[in-house]
Amino acid sequence: MSLYRDSGVVLRTYKLGEADRIVVILTAEHGKIRAVAKGVRKTKSRFGGRLEPLSHVALLLYEGRELDIVSQADSIDSIAPLLSDLDRLTQALAVAEAIDQIALDREPSPQLYRMLVGVLRTLETNPSPLVVPAFFWKLLSAEGSRPELDACVRCGEEEPLVAFDMEEGGVLCRSCRRGVAITAEALRLTRMILGGRMNEALTEEPSLATAEVSHLATSSFEHFIERRLRSVAIFERH
Repeated sequence: MSLYRDSGVVLRTYKLGEADRIVVILTAEHGKIRAVAKGVRKTKSRFGGRLEPLSHVALLLYEGRELDIVSQADSIDSIAPLLSDLDRLTQALAVAEAIDQIALDREPSPQLYRMLVGVLRTLETNPSPLVVPAFFWKLLSAEGSRPELDACVRCGEEEPLVAFDMEEGGVLCRSCRRGVAITAEALRLTRMILGGRMNEALTEEPSLATAEVSHLATSSFEHFIERRLRSVAIFERH
C-alpha cells in the first residue's frame, strides 16, 4: 500500500467492529475519501479526539482498494468554538452534510475543500444566520445551478419580481409567477450574497428577510440533491 499525506475535514464517521471507525473526509487533494481509523474508539487511542466530525486535520494515510487507513492525524483547527454553541454546531453539521452530498469519491475538488474550511472558520467567529444559506447558494453556483435573480426567467421582465422557483431557475414576475413568493428584501440579500457582497450581507441584523433567505437557500439546495438535509430536519423538530 502506498503512503500519502493530505489535509481534510471529517464529514461523518460510523463504527466498524468493536474499536475501529470509518471516517469520511473531504481532503484537499484526493477528494472525498473513506478511511479506517484503527482503535480510535479505545480510551487510549493515539488519535484522541482528532477524528470527530468537523475536525480539520493533517493526515498521513495508507491507500487501500476500498478503504484507506489513517496512520496519523494532527489538528489544524480546533473545533472547540463550534462545539461550545448549539446553533454553531447545528449550522456546521448542516454544512458538512451538504458537502457530503455534493462531493464525489476520490475526485479532487480543491474549491470545495477551500469553501468548506472557509465556512467553518466563518462560523467560529460570525454567528450570522445567513452564513449557511450563503454557503448553500455558493455551492449551487459552484455546481452550475446559480439562480437567475435579475430578471424573470420566463419573460425577461426586470420588475416587479415576486416569486422564486428552483425548477424554473430563479425569480419570476407577477404574470409568470409560480413556486414561492419572494419579498424585495429577501431578493436584495440573495443578490448581495451571489453578487460578491457576502461579507456585507453577513452584517445584516436577523429579520424576517434573513429567515426567508435561509428557507429559500435550504429548499433550493434540497431540491438540487433531491433529498432533505437530515441535520436541518432534526434542528427544525427542536
